Amino acid sequence: MNKLLFSTALCALALATPVAALAQQLPPAVIAIVDRDRIASACTQCVAAAQQIQAQGRAYQAREQQLATPIQTEGQAIQAAVNALPQGGQPDPALAARIQTFRANSEAAERELGAAQQTLRRNQQHLVNQILERMNPLIGQVTRERGANVAVDVQSTLAQNPALNVTDQVLALMNQNAAPFSVVAPPPAAQPAAAGARPPAAQPPRPRPQGR
Repeated sequence: MNKLLFSTALCALALATPVAALAQQLPPAVIAIVDRDRIASACTQCVAAAQQIQAQGRAYQAREQQLATPIQTEGQAIQAAVNALPQGGQPDPALAARIQTFRANSEAAERELGAAQQTLRRNQQHLVNQILERMNPLIGQVTRERGANVAVDVQSTLAQNPALNVTDQVLALMNQNAAPFSVVAPPPAAQPAAAGARPPAAQPPRPRPQGR
């Protein structure tokens, strides 16, 4: 239905357009080529921010290892204790409590690492957005100064004339801006609760098989 309404609106617009306007010809395309990836990886503030993001990634990996090592060691010890039980035997209260603690610690580690990974991804995307917001107006500026009316990323071209490439000029303008990029994304907006929605009733925990 929306597609039909949109098409109808386009038809009405076309019918209302004066004939003289339809007769106007578009100006010939004058193309400039730009390598945004090279600018984003080479500009001074881009490099500084990328190094901070890399440090965040290393901190995440260190925390992951810090959490995983004791959990893996405890899991192996518990598995050995379970394997030592006589056939059909059940864990004693001490081993059962140990298993329960192991599960709780594993789940807590997964939640912590999952949240940290999401934060790292938001920070990465936040940096990309800032670089593009700073870069794109400069691309437009250089394009106009060079007498071009279209800017095309080098990744979208099969062949190019180096004389059309304005990457160096845009990179120079990027380096004139000494304002650092932020590498900490704002927290995600909280989702508003639906009107009249009630929190789900608490469910009793389901028993889990021991030793697995």
